[in-house]
Amino acid sequence: MDWGMMGEHTVGVVIPAYNEERHITDVLETLPDVVDYAVVVDDGSTDQTYAMAQKASTSAKVTILQTEGVGVGAAIDLGHQHLLKTAEKPFVSAVMAGDGQMDPDDLIAVVLPIIEGKADHVKGNRMSTLEDIEQMPKRRRRASKVLSWLTTLASGRVTKDPQCGYTATSSEVLEQWNWKQSWKGYGYPNFWLIRLSSKGYRVIDVPVKAVYGEETSGIKPVNFFLSVGLMMTIQHHKRAFSHLSRSPIMMFSFLFYLAGYASVGFAINQPLFLLGLPFGWWIAHRLDRLAMRRLIGGRTKI
Repeated sequence: MDWGMMGEHTVGVVIPAYNEERHITDVLETLPDVVDYAVVVDDGSTDQTYAMAQKASTSAKVTILQTEGVGVGAAIDLGHQHLLKTAEKPFVSAVMAGDGQMDPDDLIAVVLPIIEGKADHVKGNRMSTLEDIEQMPKRRRRASKVLSWLTTLASGRVTKDPQCGYTATSSEVLEQWNWKQSWKGYGYPNFWLIRLSSKGYRVIDVPVKAVYGEETSGIKPVNFFLSVGLMMTIQHHKRAFSHLSRSPIMMFSFLFYLAGYASVGFAINQPLFLLGLPFGWWIAHRLDRLAMRRLIGGRTKI
């Protein structure tokens, strides 16, 4: 690999970690030499995560931040903000999990589109081939399909594997990000994709390998879908309303959206009107995506 392709950019990696004493050393020691900064955010670990991170040998400058259970989203935000204060600009800030489930060999592919000026934010896609999809545990695969559909609706862009946390973001985007309004918990990747779409940033995905360990997720599905679903509903409406005055197409989308709601009222006397709800909302969604394509220019698939 020719590290000269990094150009003027430096590369930082944010690593959120909670009780990852078995993995954190390997995560740090396998970082590619192109990484200049590594920020480990130890979010309230009760094991030896902090000590093991201190012992790791890597060419990157390592900083370990300790927090008290602020949540994965807030932990990543703190890592990004630390790089804003300390890293040489311009830089790319990537996110890699502390559990070793992100292949370090994919890091170059994740950061390169930003360095080449092709994207403002890059996300990994663990489902780019049929083999990748079949490798994913069935329960996770089903959840990913539902969340892909919901994130597509909320962002106005076709989105695949939205829960993949292997991402990279330009320092220019991070400098303009509203950290006070940023989502702090699970659902963090979905929030970012919706907000990035709303702001018109260039977002692309790249294929990455998935590494599935023996750990089980601590996410409670019902609570997750309720909280994240509500968040995406709110962010979807904020995004759409923010563009109403800029796009006649978005205005038509809004009218069909209202028509879908109105059909429910008419269905009290004429049940067939209930068909207007899915029909009206389907047209509204298609117009929404068309409007976003016109507004942001270029692709609407991520």
